[in-house]
Amino acid sequence: MAATDDVRAAPLVVFDFDKTIVDCDTDNFVVDSLGATRRFDDLLRHLPWNHAIDAMMGELHAEGKTAEDVLAALRATPLSPHVAAAIKAADARGCELRVLSDANAFFIGAILAHHGLAGYFSGTDTNPAHLDAAGRLRILPYHPFSSPSSTTHGCTLPTCPPNMCKVHGDDWVIGFQGKVMERILLEEEAAAAMARRRRRAVVYLGDGRGDYCPSMKLGEGDYVMPRAGYPVCELIAAAPPAAVVRAWDGFEDLARVLLGIVDDEIAIAVAKAEQEQDDAPSMNVVGAAAVVPVDCRGAMPQPGRQEALLPQAVRVPN
Repeated sequence: MAATDDVRAAPLVVFDFDKTIVDCDTDNFVVDSLGATRRFDDLLRHLPWNHAIDAMMGELHAEGKTAEDVLAALRATPLSPHVAAAIKAADARGCELRVLSDANAFFIGAILAHHGLAGYFSGTDTNPAHLDAAGRLRILPYHPFSSPSSTTHGCTLPTCPPNMCKVHGDDWVIGFQGKVMERILLEEEAAAAMARRRRRAVVYLGDGRGDYCPSMKLGEGDYVMPRAGYPVCELIAAAPPAAVVRAWDGFEDLARVLLGIVDDEIAIAVAKAEQEQDDAPSMNVVGAAAVVPVDCRGAMPQPGRQEALLPQAVRVPN
């Protein structure tokens, strides 16, 4: 492909995790699986979520639950075969894939490894987690905080929890001043400048209130894929981002919409390269991405390639 500042490669795809890659909230799924639902609800009455799930892991460890018990629950989390197929297909088309999630590193890593998907992702930004010397799972906040009203990430949007803003704040996990989605975009701009081209498009998929802030950081030429009927869709419908919005309703639809965007972006890049090579006037690309009006109260019909997708989601046995 010819080097030009108009050519963009296959997009960078950034996934939320809970209710996007897996069809559940992983914290709740593990707690429910280990029979601690009521106790977790009690903890949430006086602790922020991130502190409550860490405390819950401590209580479970104290009563004899092991890391293997947690892993057994994680192996049973529902992950649609359509999502697995979409991840593999996007990777095969040349996309870089990342995770940006308010779950935690232990849960995400275990689930992706169990499904053979860990190697498809170049990086994960999430709450750090590790097993301590006693084998107790510790889950820490991405951005340290002492109370819900005293955060270090600096974001004033009420949609961001105190432990993690997916755009703003000091990136304590990687050890230097950074901002999560903003850092990703700056890295993309730097790579594009080195290659003397426009940066590739970024596609962000999510479902929750915390996914609104990074969605608003994206600009023209990028894409936001909110899950229809979920909180981020309502927020986007009220105040949409500059990026193109393509909602998805169910995991088969997620695969279709995502791969349609990827194929459109690749077609645009190929056409631009051919245009430069031939020194010809700008051409229209059939099937190129178009802005779709925001309507997150139902699934929006999407253009794009029709994929041979797998059957309905199945739960993976322990």
